[in-house]
Amino acid sequence: MPRLWDISPPISPATPAFPGDTAYQQRWAAEIGPGCPVNVSAITMSPHLGAHADAPLHYGRDAAPIGTVDLDPFLGRCRVIHAIDKGPLIRRAHLEHAAASLPPRVLVRTCIKAPAAWSPNFSAFAPDTIAWLASLGVKLVGIDTQSVDPADSKTLESHMQLLAHDLRVLENLVLDEVDAGDYELIALPLKLTQACASPVRAVLRSLP
Repeated sequence: MPRLWDISPPISPATPAFPGDTAYQQRWAAEIGPGCPVNVSAITMSPHLGAHADAPLHYGRDAAPIGTVDLDPFLGRCRVIHAIDKGPLIRRAHLEHAAASLPPRVLVRTCIKAPAAWSPNFSAFAPDTIAWLASLGVKLVGIDTQSVDPADSKTLESHMQLLAHDLRVLENLVLDEVDAGDYELIALPLKLTQACASPVRAVLRSLP
């Protein structure tokens, strides 16, 4: 049987949110009791909480919301590349050792353990790394940190490269237990027709 790796962090009130973003909140709209046969909850959260897919709308004016993007980039063969403790920016030189015959999806592990609390000191992509991956036919990039851009970026240059090359992106993945190599990625976003992002339950499956 194929092996599965769950590469999504848990989502709860303790899940770290980007500063200014909406943390997870839950209330019970109905609870099992006399006259009520079910529990029904209501949740409020940023769609950028936990493992998520950004929509082009997140970083492009009048660009596509997540519910309208093609699902193909989020499903299929991918490569996990280790670039652990390489500093604030992941550069082409950190990935070239695993770049031969790249599949259309690349996930980069930058840390030994995915962060459980907010910190601005995480690794992001250098913009030219995104452009280089796109030139190799990559359609989706993923990372095990909060963003493909540094926390203090005001220009979002790596996000702009995603927009320029029409790449999809996954952020906040958990790759702690995943060896470098090729897998099948399954990380479908919800069909949120007006949203700038969507949570995903991202998993990797071993290849035959």
